[in-house]
Amino acid sequence: MALPPGITVRQYEARDREAVRRLCCETGFLGKAIDPVFEDRELFADYLTAYYTDIEPEAAFVLEQNGIVKGYLLGSRRPLRQQFDGFFQNLRLFLIGMSRYPRYNAATRAFIRWILNNSWREVPAAPRRTAHFHINVLPEAQSLAGTYMLMTTYFDFLRSRGEKEVFGQMVTFESRRGAKVLERFGFRVVERKEISKYRGLHHEAVYLTTIIKQLGAPESKPISI
Repeated sequence: MALPPGITVRQYEARDREAVRRLCCETGFLGKAIDPVFEDRELFADYLTAYYTDIEPEAAFVLEQNGIVKGYLLGSRRPLRQQFDGFFQNLRLFLIGMSRYPRYNAATRAFIRWILNNSWREVPAAPRRTAHFHINVLPEAQSLAGTYMLMTTYFDFLRSRGEKEVFGQMVTFESRRGAKVLERFGFRVVERKEISKYRGLHHEAVYLTTIIKQLGAPESKPISI
C-alpha cells in the first residue's frame, strides 16, 4: 500500500517530544483540540504521553508529512512497568491538578469531577500483561495508507521482540473509528463502554473500546475500507 506523497513513518526520537505533546492536545477532544473540555495542556499531555516518550521511547513511532510530525503511535511492551509507573504518575498529576483546581474554568472543573466520579466506571476490560498502544493523527494527514503503515511498523517491532498479541483502547463512534473499521485492521473488539462526559457535547454516543490483535506473520496484503 503506497503512502501518499510527503508521508513517512519512523521511530520516535527525543526531538519529537514537544510535537507529540502538542499533537496529543490538538486531537484530545474527539479529534479536535482539548481546550474546550480541559484547559491544562501540560497535565493532559503528561497523562497521555509522558510514560511513552520518557520511559519507553523505543516503542513509539511518528508519522511525518513533509518533514513535520502529524501523527504518532505510542506503545509499550512492558505493561507491568507501565502500570507501576502510571500509578505514581497519576498520583502526582492528581495532586498538581488539585492545587490548580481553584484557577480552572468551569469546563475543566467539570472534567475533573467526571474523572473522580465516573471515569473509573467507564474503562472497559483489558489484558494486563499484553503489549498495547494508542494512536493519533491530525486530520490533514489522515489516510488509510498512513495509519496502516504506522500500525504495521509497530506490529513488526513487537514481532521482532517475540510479542504474540497487542491491544489498544480507542475512542470510537460510528462516524469515526467505528468497530467495523478496526476489525478490518485485524482487531477483535473485546469490550466497549460509553464515555458519559461526551453526552451533550457530541451528536452520537462515544465509547472507549478495547481491541486486541494476534500477531502472526506480517501482513502481506493491503486492507480496504
